Amino acid sequence: MDRPYPPPALLVLLSLLLCLCLLHGQRAASAAVVTSGTGDGSELWGYVQVRSKAHLFWWYYRSPRRASSPGKAWPTVLWLQGGPGASGVGLGNFLEVGPLDVNLKPRDSTWLQKADLIFVDNPVGVGYSYAEDPSALVTTDWQAATDATELLRALAGEIPALPTSPLFLVAESYGGKYAATLGVSLAKAIRSGDLKLTLGGVALGDSWISPEDFTLAYTPLLLDVSRLDDNAGDEASKKAATVKEQIAAGQLADSQRSWADLLGFIDKKSASVDMYNFLLDSGMDPVSASSSSPSSPSPASNAQLTKYSTYLGTQAADSGSNTINGIMNGVIKEKLKIIPKNLKWQELSDPVYNALVNDFMKPRINEIDELLSYGINVTVYNGQLDVICSTIGAEAWVKKLKWDGLNNFLSLPRQPLQCGSSRGTKAFVRSYKNLHFYWILGAGHFVPVDQPCIALSMISSITQSPAS
Repeated sequence: MDRPYPPPALLVLLSLLLCLCLLHGQRAASAAVVTSGTGDGSELWGYVQVRSKAHLFWWYYRSPRRASSPGKAWPTVLWLQGGPGASGVGLGNFLEVGPLDVNLKPRDSTWLQKADLIFVDNPVGVGYSYAEDPSALVTTDWQAATDATELLRALAGEIPALPTSPLFLVAESYGGKYAATLGVSLAKAIRSGDLKLTLGGVALGDSWISPEDFTLAYTPLLLDVSRLDDNAGDEASKKAATVKEQIAAGQLADSQRSWADLLGFIDKKSASVDMYNFLLDSGMDPVSASSSSPSSPSPASNAQLTKYSTYLGTQAADSGSNTINGIMNGVIKEKLKIIPKNLKWQELSDPVYNALVNDFMKPRINEIDELLSYGINVTVYNGQLDVICSTIGAEAWVKKLKWDGLNNFLSLPRQPLQCGSSRGTKAFVRSYKNLHFYWILGAGHFVPVDQPCIALSMISSITQSPAS
C-alpha cells in the first residue's frame, strides 16, 4: 500500500517552517547569549557569542533617573574604550563615568544621571571578553564593528528598554575608530530594516581618527608649550614625516613602528612629557600611578600601551585602598558570577593591540563622512592639554571632511560654556546641522576624569537627555 502524501499547501508551510527554524538556529549559533543581573533589573550583564570561539562581555545599568518627556526619549550610551585593548567594563566604568568609582563609592559625576549606560569589553580578548583561540582575535576595525553589531542585535532582545531608546556611541582614544566603523555598520543595518534600534549619534572623545594628523601635530604643539626645543623639534618633524610617507605608501605596520620610535624620541628629548597631559611629566598625573602593565609588551606596542592604562589606573592609589586590578579580579568578578574562573582580567590586552597592527594607523575620516551623509549626529570633543590625540590634530582631520556643511561649520563662531556654580569658561562649542565640536579647557586625554562637570553637561546636551 502506497504512503499517503500531505497536500501541497501543507508541504509549502512545512518548508517555510523548516527554513525559519534553520535561520533561527544559525542566528543562535552565531550569537549565543548568557545573561545575568540584579533582581530588580537595574543592572544586567552577560556574554554574547558573536561568532565561533568569540565571546563579548557587556554590562548594562538602568538609570535611577530614567524618565521621558514629550519628544524626548530616554537615551542609552554605549561606551567604547580605546587602547586598542583597554577594558571599558573596568576603566570606563569604574575610573571614568560609571555609577561607582574604584573604591565602590558613588560617583557624583556619573553619566548614569543623564542616560542608561552599557559598557563592553571590546573587541574580543579584552577584559572579561575572551577568545577560545588566538585566531579569533580581530585584525581590523571593521571586524570589531561586525562583532559589536552582533552584540547589539542580541542586546535588543536582552535589554527591554533598548529598542525604544536612542543609542549613542561614545568613544575615547582608539575607541573612536571602533565608533566610526560600528556607527556605519549600525546605520546600514537600521536603514535596511535588519536591526530594530535607533542610532542617536556618535561622540568621539580625543579619538584616534586620523593617525597622520595627530602625529604631525606633536612637534608644533610641544614646541609651543616649551616641551621640545628647536633642535629636537627638527628631528621630531623628520620622524613624523616618515610616518606620513609610510601611511601614504600603505606600509601601515612600518608606520606604527616609526610612530612608536617618534614617541620614544619625544619622551627622551622632552624630559618625559606626559603625552596625555603636556603640563605633566609621564607618571605624574593624579590618575596614573598604580596600574600594572600588560605582561610581556611587544616592541610594536612600546611603552605607549602601558602608559594608556597607567594614566587611568591609579587614582585609587591616592584616594583609597582599592586598585582596578584588585576589584576586577576580586569583588566584581565574584558579583558577576559568570566570568570563567581561569580568566584573569587585565586593563590592557597586548595580544589584541598587536593583532590590529595593520589597522592601527589607518584613518577613519571616510566613515565619519558617511555618518554625516546619513544625517547621524557626530560630536567631536577634545581636551586642551592632550598630546597623543591633540586638539589641533582633531581640527586638522575635521577640515578634511567632504561633508557639504563643512564650510558653514568652520565659518561659525564658537560659543563659550560654563559649568555649575564655578565661574569662568570651561569649554567652547561649535555646531552646524549634525556636526558638533567641543573644546574642553583644562582637560587632557581623559575628559570625564579631568573635567567631570563639563563632561556631564556635554553628554546631557549630546543625548538631549530629559533629565533635569
